Amino acid sequence: MKSVLYVLFFVVLMASCTSGETATTASTDEVALSGQEGVKDDESQKDVVKVAIASPDHTTLVTAVTAADLVTSLSNAGPFTVFAPTNAAFEKLPKGTVEDLLKPENKSKLETILQHHVMTSALAADFFQDGQSMGMVDGSNVTFTIKDGATYVDGNKILGSVKASNGWVHVIDTVILPK
Repeated sequence: MKSVLYVLFFVVLMASCTSGETATTASTDEVALSGQEGVKDDESQKDVVKVAIASPDHTTLVTAVTAADLVTSLSNAGPFTVFAPTNAAFEKLPKGTVEDLLKPENKSKLETILQHHVMTSALAADFFQDGQSMGMVDGSNVTFTIKDGATYVDGNKILGSVKASNGWVHVIDTVILPK
């Protein structure tokens, strides 16, 4: 009797698995979004990448981060402090610079520039002290100054700050180029 029940259970299980639905394979786009950056969560605080994506003033930065394959890295737990240049900041660069950096053959150079905007710690703007030097992901340092109550990173003013789930995003109006 037990063996009949097992066979019957197996037949019912197999029939339910093939109930007319056809299997599909994931597209390349779906696979690309299957990592940490692909997590859909409208309830929790956004990570640094999602903060940038939500900002209409940071579309060039998002394009650059994507071209440099840094989306997954910056979507992870961190912590990160990101100095996020606005679109206007990228427009201050010499004509054609952004387009040139976005070319696949310049990926390494783009990565270095973007990594010069990231620290591996979550630091609010009020943490930085006048004359303080701190290391960036690219291995070089930046210097902070405080003037008239405003904080500057390598002479570039922090315009505003947004707390993210994995750190801080500090909006700046100039692209910080490594020395």
